[in-house]
Amino acid sequence: MPDSNTIDLNSPYQLNEAHIKSFRERGFVKLENVLSPATIAHYGAAITDAVKRLNSMHKPMSERNTYQKAFLQVMNIWQKDPIVREFSFSKRLGRIAAKLLGVKGVRMYHDQALYKEPGGGFTPWHADQYYWPLSNANSVTAWVPLQATPIEMGPLAFSVGSHRFESGRDLEISDESEQKIQHALAAKKLPLDEGPFDLGDVSFHYGWTFHRAGPNTTPHPRAVMTVIYIEDGIRVAEPTNKNQIDDINKWMPGLKPGDLVASELNPVIY
Repeated sequence: MPDSNTIDLNSPYQLNEAHIKSFRERGFVKLENVLSPATIAHYGAAITDAVKRLNSMHKPMSERNTYQKAFLQVMNIWQKDPIVREFSFSKRLGRIAAKLLGVKGVRMYHDQALYKEPGGGFTPWHADQYYWPLSNANSVTAWVPLQATPIEMGPLAFSVGSHRFESGRDLEISDESEQKIQHALAAKKLPLDEGPFDLGDVSFHYGWTFHRAGPNTTPHPRAVMTVIYIEDGIRVAEPTNKNQIDDINKWMPGLKPGDLVASELNPVIY
């Protein structure tokens, strides 16, 4: 019999039309009580254990660049841990992603844990889809904090409506992207949505939505798990930068531009 945590991961969430409208107009939505505290505790422990086991960043904070200071990043944990696989294959999260995008189904692009250590720096402004060679904009990231996340921990902050703003889409995450995108968004007068996350809150943002996060000034790690979803039927686009070439090799092995994104690393989630 499935336990309560598994049921919580796979039963439908009560998504409404206001949520969908907000997501499509603003480029993101923050949903309350998506997962129960018990479910987060159960899977969060497994994710944290996997991050400790698989993390390859061991430089002192003083020797890291801005990107390295922002977070510890461990990708495709679903391939390496069966409990994390259950989390990353959540039909509840996948169904939310499909409904927000307005598509019949979604596949996984990849999952990743993003742990901002105590004393970890800010995450510069960027748009995720800069890295992704995809044929359309039907991509969305679920950002799942594994604890309540006050401002002092560096929760995700979004530029409202920036998924329709093309300036800065050619910048990888860096000090340069922080400065140039901040200036461009301010000139466009796009509002900033920055606020804490309560336990159980999950945000979903388009691949082209600009976002950043502040530093973690607390003595505790900011533990976050993310899953990136793409439309089932999306195709590999011709890469426009080196990072996209790397992504084809890493997340879509054996595929080439024009192919459906449906490798063994891109399972259907919903």
